[in-house]
Amino acid sequence: MVDIDINYTGELHCTANHLPSGVIVETDAPVDNQGKGESFSPTDLCASSLGVCMLTILGIVAQNNGVDLAGAKGRVTKEMSQDLPRRISKISISIEVPIPSNHPKREVIEEAMMNCPVHHSLNPEIEKNIVFVWQDN
Repeated sequence: MVDIDINYTGELHCTANHLPSGVIVETDAPVDNQGKGESFSPTDLCASSLGVCMLTILGIVAQNNGVDLAGAKGRVTKEMSQDLPRRISKISISIEVPIPSNHPKREVIEEAMMNCPVHHSLNPEIEKNIVFVWQDN
């Protein structure tokens, strides 16, 4: 269990304090929903969480299998629904994995990332397009 204190600070801004570490994340409503877009929106954090979770699982699998995957990175694109209720309708993620596509641990790595806790926690109605880009030089 993890406790997080959340405070509304005004003008559609909030802070979330991760109590175990003391790290604070600030949010703002997006420009298309009355905010200034000065920080992550709550739905930006939700979509980002999927990418961060997948890369974290990638790191765990790499560490447990003696594979150096330092430098792996991703790009998340979030799309909101055009109809009501307002919600995330699509998350696209591209993950660059710094090993060749014929690496013997490729399937283990991909399967682990696709089974990250956030992926399983998101509403199944959210379309998820996930692409792995392997380093084939």
